[in-house]
Amino acid sequence: MKTLVVFIFGVFMIYGAFAQEATETQSGPVMAFAEEQHDFGDIHQGDKVEHIFTFENTGNEPLIITNVQTTCGCTAPAWPRDPIAPGQSSEIKVVFNSTGKMGRQHKVITVISNATTAVNKVAIVTNILPKESR
Repeated sequence: MKTLVVFIFGVFMIYGAFAQEATETQSGPVMAFAEEQHDFGDIHQGDKVEHIFTFENTGNEPLIITNVQTTCGCTAPAWPRDPIAPGQSSEIKVVFNSTGKMGRQHKVITVISNATTAVNKVAIVTNILPKESR
C-alpha cells in the first residue's frame, strides 16, 4: 500500500512539473506576420508591383526592426524605424521591379529584429511575361 501511495504522489509531482512548464510564456517581442508569401501571378517585364506585409508584435516587449534585406536590387523594402509596442501592428512595404527579369521569380525578404526569433522571412513570387506591345 505504501508503494502505491508513493507512486501516485510521484505521478502528481511529475504532472505538476510538466503543467508548470507548459504555462510559462516566452518573454520578449514576437513578430507574427499575417502572411509569409505573396504571389503577384503573371506580370509583364518592366512592371513595378508592390505588396504590404502586415505583422503584429504578439510578444510582451517592444519590437525593433534593425534591418530588412532582399535577395537582389530589384526588390526594395520600406519598414518602420520606431519600436512597435506589444499588441500593435505595423507593415513592411516591398516594391519589385521586373525590368530585365523573365520567367518565375521568387524573392526572399529577410527581416532582422530583436524578436525572440531574430530572423523572420517573407517572400514574393511572380511569373514575368514578355513586354506587352502597346
